Amino acid sequence: MQQWQKISLMLCTFGFLKEIRPSEPFIVDYLAGPWRNLTMDEVIQEAFPIGTYSYLAQLAVIFLITDLLRYKPLIVVNGLAGIVIWSMLAWTTSLQSLKILEVFYGTYCAAEVAYYSYIYAKVDREHYQKVTSQTRAAIYSGKFFAGVLAQALHYFKVMDYKQLNYLSVAAQISATVWALMLPPVKTSMYFHRAAIGRADVGEPTDEQSFENDLASDKNSVASSSSKRKVISAFVLIWVHFKSSFTNLTVLQWSIWYALAMAGYIQVLAYIQFLWSNVDPAQPAVWNGAVEAVVTLLGAIVSLLAGYIHNGFLRPRSSLFALSILSLGQSAAILLATTTSSLAVCYLGYVTRSNISDDSFGLVFGFNTLVALSLQTLLTYAVTDSDGWFALDIFGQFTVYGYYFVVLSVIYAVFLLGEIASSVCRRKD
Repeated sequence: MQQWQKISLMLCTFGFLKEIRPSEPFIVDYLAGPWRNLTMDEVIQEAFPIGTYSYLAQLAVIFLITDLLRYKPLIVVNGLAGIVIWSMLAWTTSLQSLKILEVFYGTYCAAEVAYYSYIYAKVDREHYQKVTSQTRAAIYSGKFFAGVLAQALHYFKVMDYKQLNYLSVAAQISATVWALMLPPVKTSMYFHRAAIGRADVGEPTDEQSFENDLASDKNSVASSSSKRKVISAFVLIWVHFKSSFTNLTVLQWSIWYALAMAGYIQVLAYIQFLWSNVDPAQPAVWNGAVEAVVTLLGAIVSLLAGYIHNGFLRPRSSLFALSILSLGQSAAILLATTTSSLAVCYLGYVTRSNISDDSFGLVFGFNTLVALSLQTLLTYAVTDSDGWFALDIFGQFTVYGYYFVVLSVIYAVFLLGEIASSVCRRKD
C-alpha cells in the first residue's frame, strides 16, 4: 500500500466513525419524548436556530484557524465537539442545556472543513480525485451504517431513543482517539506555504507574482516573521478570492449553488419535525431506514455524477436541468407538507434529497458561507420564535416548497438570457 493510500485510509476511518450517530434519525422524537419533556415549539423555535447561528458565526474563523494550525488539531476539535454534544444529549434534560449544546453543534459542523482539507495537504495533486471520492465514500458509509443500526435497534426494541445516544457518544470518542493518531501536516494553503517550487504552472499569474515577492523578501528580520506570515496569508486569500470571483461563470454558479444549498440544508435540519406532525397517531418509526436509503441513493448519485456532469453541464443544459430539478424538489416538499400519510411524506423527502444533493453541488464549487448566511436568514424569518413570522412546521415547509419554485423561475430567466445572448452573438 502506497503512503497516500495509508493516509487516505486513516482519514476515512475517522470520517466513518464520526458519522456513526444512530441517535440522529430519531433526535426530534427523543427531545420531545419523556426523557427531556420539551415541547416541539421550544425545540424548533428556541433551540435549533441557535445551531444555525453558531455555525455561521464560527465558520470563517474556524476556516482560518484550520489553516493556521494545519488541519489535524481541528479534526481533533471536531471529535471533541461531538463528544460534548452527544454527552449533553444523553445526560442533560433542560432547555438551557440544549441551547448550549447547539453552540457546540455549530463548532462540530464548522470544524468539518478540516476533514475535507487535510487530505489535500498530505497527498500529491495527482491523487486528489481518488481521495475525494474515498473521503466522501467514508462519510456515506458511516451514515448508512448508523441509519441501519438505529432502525434495527429501535424496531427490535433493543434500545430506546435515549440509549441510542450512548452509541453516538462511543463513536465520537473512538473517532477522536483515532484523530490523535493522524500524521501531522507540515504545510497549509495560506499560513504555512511550501517552497515556491511546489507551485504548478497552471496557478494564477497573480499568485506567482505574489510568491516571487515573498521569496525576494525572505531575509527579513526574525522578529517580523510572524507578522509577515499573517499578512502574507491574508493577501494570498485575497488573491485567490479575486482570481476566482472575477470569473463571471464561477460567480454565477456560486450564487446559484448557494441559493439551492441554503434551502437544502434548511429542509434537512427540520424534516423530522414534519414527520412527527404528519400523523401524530402513528409514530415515525422508520426514520433510520429512510435516512439509510437517502444515504445509499446519494452515494450512487455521487458516483454517477462524476461521469455525467462533465459532458452534460454546459450553460444551457445546466440551467434547464437546474430549473426542472428545482421545480421537482418544490413539488416533493409540498407533497410531503400537504399529505396526511407518513409513508408519502417519507417518499417526498427521499425524492427531494436525491434531486438536490449532488445535482446542485458537485460541479459548481462550494460556497458554504453564503449558503449558510441565506439559511440563517430563512431560519430567522420563518423558524425563530423572535423572528419575523415564527411559522408552525407546516407553514415553514410550505415556504421552503415555494422557495424552490422561485429558484426554478430564476434559473429559467437566466436560461432565457443565455439564449437571447447567443442569438445576439450569431447576428453579430
